Amino acid sequence: MPVSPRPSHVGALLVAATMVAGCSTASEPAPPASSPSAAPSSGATSVPQTGMSTVEVTVPPGMAQAPFDQPRQVRVPTGWQLSVWARTPRPRLALWAPDGTLLVSVPSAGTVLRFTPGDAGTTQSVLLDGLDQPHGLAIAGSTLYVAQSDEINAYDYANGAATNPRVVAGGLPDAKSPDLRGAYSHALKSVAVGPDGAVYFSIGSTGNISAADRTATPPRATIMRVPPGGGPAAPFATGVRNGTGLAVAPDGSLWTANNGRDNVADPSTGQVDPAYVGENPPEQIARLTPGRELGWPYCNPAGGPADLPFVRDVQTNPDGTELDCATLPAVEQSMGAHSAPLGLSFVDGALPAPYAQGALIGVHGSWNRQPPREPEVSFYPWRDGRLENQQTLLGGFQGDNGSRWGRPVAAVTGPDGAVYITDDAADAIYRLTPPR
Repeated sequence: MPVSPRPSHVGALLVAATMVAGCSTASEPAPPASSPSAAPSSGATSVPQTGMSTVEVTVPPGMAQAPFDQPRQVRVPTGWQLSVWARTPRPRLALWAPDGTLLVSVPSAGTVLRFTPGDAGTTQSVLLDGLDQPHGLAIAGSTLYVAQSDEINAYDYANGAATNPRVVAGGLPDAKSPDLRGAYSHALKSVAVGPDGAVYFSIGSTGNISAADRTATPPRATIMRVPPGGGPAAPFATGVRNGTGLAVAPDGSLWTANNGRDNVADPSTGQVDPAYVGENPPEQIARLTPGRELGWPYCNPAGGPADLPFVRDVQTNPDGTELDCATLPAVEQSMGAHSAPLGLSFVDGALPAPYAQGALIGVHGSWNRQPPREPEVSFYPWRDGRLENQQTLLGGFQGDNGSRWGRPVAAVTGPDGAVYITDDAADAIYRLTPPR
């Protein structure tokens, strides 16, 4: 792929896009023998849809390396098309900068890349390198925010360059933290900027049910907030196991797409039953407000797909004394257990109906469920400040035998009215175009 010089000019825009790790492989304690509270199975699945078609992925010359060395088909809304827009190893979160370029984080390489559309194709250049697992990206005006594993940084973004780095929040836990001694399953951070200029970022849990995270300094399994103008970061929402998806909605509210825990015991038996684990707990899509508690690891959402109540986790909260789950507000939306939601972004008029307003979520797919939860890009319609039930915007990455050729991470709308999707399994960035 050719590399071009960095173009000039920058405008004003507010964009927040964040997205990564799914479920942990941390071990579970033995299930207790105490009497459980009732919990329904998850009903969180994609809504059956009409108006979907199977189309072949368009692959430009020079981009036909695996998995595109053979024809690939996907499911899209009828009349839409999908093409490979760029190839690059392991792209993760993404946002469109005010100068019309796509910025993409690559934690595995320590870089933030810049993709510039042009008549001769897309050109790629390195915006930032030498970083510690950069993941979340956000832009407010001419300030670019990058979430590294150990700190949140701000840069001046102009003339295609990110300069004048400064630390917004430092000393964040990652695998290099002495007290964790390399044991950190969710080190990648996400970042978003509120309408008032406050900076929000995620700190994932150390593992699956590492309850000590809640009292660590700084606390893990949280969404943190830095006040407008700067200052110490403080917890904004707690019990958020791995809030990889983090974005601001059209009404200015903050939302997370949160990865729930693994190998949860069936409350009716106290046993870890694969059939129960396969459907529980649903992944949370939640509006965050000051002091919001999402329960981990003591309470799990149940049922769904919308307005999910919390039930007691019989392994970590056997007698209910750790946290009273009945007092927690219901979770606004969900998707199936172990879906592994990553990137979250909002659409506000950039796409045609019925996708004009809503949330886009990259669904990475399960690692520990049989059959595996399918990767896809999900769409949640936005109505009167609420997210309606999950729909599939882009699917078809998984075969009937559970094998996969791609795993979407993030989806963001571009200035041309298309959706751009990163895929860290296929090493690709796609362009999903509606009918014109």
